Amino acid sequence: MPGFSEQIKGCIFNLDGVMVDTAKYHYTAWRRLANQLGFDFSPQQHEELRGLSRLASLEKILEWGDIYMTEAEKLHWSDVKNNWYVELISNLRPADVLPGVLLFLRQVREAGLKIALSSASRSARQVLRSTQLEAYFDAIIDGYSIRKVKPDPESFLLAAQALGLPPSACLVFEDADLGVQAGVAGGFTVIGIGLPEYLPNAHLVIAGFENLTWNNLLKQLSGAAVI
Repeated sequence: MPGFSEQIKGCIFNLDGVMVDTAKYHYTAWRRLANQLGFDFSPQQHEELRGLSRLASLEKILEWGDIYMTEAEKLHWSDVKNNWYVELISNLRPADVLPGVLLFLRQVREAGLKIALSSASRSARQVLRSTQLEAYFDAIIDGYSIRKVKPDPESFLLAAQALGLPPSACLVFEDADLGVQAGVAGGFTVIGIGLPEYLPNAHLVIAGFENLTWNNLLKQLSGAAVI
């Protein structure tokens, strides 16, 4: 697919669940908060938080516990949860990078493409440093840069702007349906990471980066009739 492959000049990656498995640390921190408030919730319920902002996640959890909080209390507890999460991820190491990610990043770089990170997490840079991924990125958009939550495309549009590229020249890699919706709304070609039934709006869904090459991805996109 010469036309499409030549058009793509950059890749924009989400962080949690795409490059590093930090979901278990989020669950541990949120569950600790719930337990302090007198209830519990399951890993399956936690999956419903995928792609939500910190405050939106807290509000969902409070619904499960049938607990009311003022806005000031929500801000307090969301900060408490984040402090617990930051403590947990301080132990992250390069071995925590998901299988195939490093090799895929190197191939994208060797193909001459620019690479950006787009994450709503304010701890994104810490995760990148701990896992030694930071040097791969030409631009990093994190929770300090983003004002609008997904499915608003702001986070990806900022990343493309930082790379100096239009959305049509970028691939977005996302593991949450809200993130996929944001990428599509912004005019990007979106690669979903996970199970197709959870990512119905993605142009293509892959299980992960293990054994995936850049050329193979382009072939899959061609087969998916991405234009």
